Amino acid sequence: MTDARSGGAPTVLRVVLGKRLQELREKAGLSYEQAGRALDVTHATIRRMEKAEVGLKIPYVEKLLQTYGVADLTEVDGFLALAREANQPGWWHRFRDVLPEWFSVFVSLEGEANLVRAYEPHYVPGLLQTDDYARAVLRAGMPHATETDLERGVALRTERQSLLTRENAPLLWVVMDETVLRRPIGGRAVMRAQISRLIEATSMPNVRLQIMPFAAGPHPAMYGPFHIFRFPIKELPDIAYTESLIGAAYFDQRNDVSAFLEALDRMCAQAAPALRTEAILGGIRKEI
Repeated sequence: MTDARSGGAPTVLRVVLGKRLQELREKAGLSYEQAGRALDVTHATIRRMEKAEVGLKIPYVEKLLQTYGVADLTEVDGFLALAREANQPGWWHRFRDVLPEWFSVFVSLEGEANLVRAYEPHYVPGLLQTDDYARAVLRAGMPHATETDLERGVALRTERQSLLTRENAPLLWVVMDETVLRRPIGGRAVMRAQISRLIEATSMPNVRLQIMPFAAGPHPAMYGPFHIFRFPIKELPDIAYTESLIGAAYFDQRNDVSAFLEALDRMCAQAAPALRTEAILGGIRKEI
């Protein structure tokens, strides 16, 4: 999983089923080429199915299960039912007019994770933004967008935030640079309201905020923001995410993700403890 600038955005379930197909193929001792011959397709098609880069065509999946020796009809029916579900668009599909394809993957991962860790040097993370703050951020990032598109973008962020208060909500653990709180976005009133929202978030049992003060000096992630997702699903490894102006990169190889985890662990030790965050935020709010 490396690039999400093109192709259909996979749901997390499609990623899981792709990995299960890979495990079944390898257990059967078959190569990509041998599996492809069973479907009369190229080895690249099998690889793309396993990497969740294409939808799971039900006849293909059924034939592959037969080829891999899955004979239990209950197991086959269950797998096919999950494949049909995996091909259904996520709730965010109705925002496809304002949601880049590469960010659809992010929303899918965010919704299934039980731990979301992040470093943010520029903006308050979307899950914690007020509507007015989100509107100002979107306007800066999409200067040619219509007011309708901006409001659609705000509505998308608001709906994403509902995951923090749902049953079995994920733990959100964020390190934010002090720059985020000092950067005037939307005007003084907007910033005061946003900081108040962050103060409220510090009392949530599943939200942990840490501030990286200017005085802390250089730290391991000064090159830019990133997220790390962890899942309660054995087939899914930790996934790290970074983005640019035109796309995003997703990393699931152990060595790659370990680099992000090590940097974030070091930053958490270097940043102000979470117990001090409310006081830090309160002090900055008074200055605005």
